[in-house]
Amino acid sequence: MRAMVYRGVNDLRLETLPVPKTGAGELLVKVAACGVCPTDIKKIHYGTVPPPRVFGHETAGTIVRVGARVKGFAVGDRVALHHHVPCRDCHACRHGTYAQCAQYKLTGITAGFEPAGGGYADYVRVMSFVLPGVVKIPARNSFTEGAMQEPVNTVLKAVKRLRILPGDTVLVAGQGPIGLLFTKLLALRGMKVIASDLLPSRLKLARQWAARWALAADAPDFADQVRRLTHRTGLEAAVIAVPVDAVVLQAQELVRGAGQVMVFAHTRRGAVTEIDLSRICVDEKELIGSYSSDVTLQKEVARLVFSRQLDVRRLITHEFPLEETAAAVALAAQPKPDSLKIMVLV
Repeated sequence: MRAMVYRGVNDLRLETLPVPKTGAGELLVKVAACGVCPTDIKKIHYGTVPPPRVFGHETAGTIVRVGARVKGFAVGDRVALHHHVPCRDCHACRHGTYAQCAQYKLTGITAGFEPAGGGYADYVRVMSFVLPGVVKIPARNSFTEGAMQEPVNTVLKAVKRLRILPGDTVLVAGQGPIGLLFTKLLALRGMKVIASDLLPSRLKLARQWAARWALAADAPDFADQVRRLTHRTGLEAAVIAVPVDAVVLQAQELVRGAGQVMVFAHTRRGAVTEIDLSRICVDEKELIGSYSSDVTLQKEVARLVFSRQLDVRRLITHEFPLEETAAAVALAAQPKPDSLKIMVLV
């Protein structure tokens, strides 16, 4: 089979690999679509994991082999895959912090080599422990909608971590694909969303995705605009969907006492910044994070996406064939004004 193999920093090569062998408790899936995720981009650009690997974890396709011990799935089922699934029994899981579970940190989908998602390949092996993360795609929905299940899940998980009420005002900093998902999901839950971005085209999209206000992030009076919109009381919460430290610090100033700042895009380890800890202590402002998905939200995510109440099709602007995965990654890493979610079609 064909696979796009990571061989080193910024080095992706289309190679021929054996079709993965599957066991009695596993599935073999013919990949149809795989989204390009910033997490994989960082691994490719910064070499944070050793090669060789086959990346791609926002994956959807068709089951072509079902292990003898697998129940509930059949050859021909169209499915969306999740590469991380928690054990639901350890200390982390009992506290509901699934992304900290040791099993969750294992990757259960591979196209070969060290498991790394494998979606940039013709076929993937789905291991037994991640089968609870497999979601069937309804006949009327596309594979690309299926591939969006995982990123939507991560955003919904983060939204549910916020202590907010309908009518609250929330800033979403950054209106790329993830930021737009935050904007829409918060609006669907009754929040008044202030969207910010540097690109006018994305501010226009934010309004279409139900932002109450859309502000240029580099406006000299940005902070004053936010204060006026909140009647000088401050934001109830802010979601930081761009990996920019200065935006986090500004958001800490703009949220009201006991408000929350959600850090979502700071996934590169080793970065250090200074904060005024009195804001957290005296003002009781919370600085929180959220990472990856929550398997308990699968049904809610499927309902939102497959009913098209959250119409993720509008986010997908570019599709590349498997052999052009490197170009897809490059565009996602350096987006153009007209680019949002990038898909690799296999």
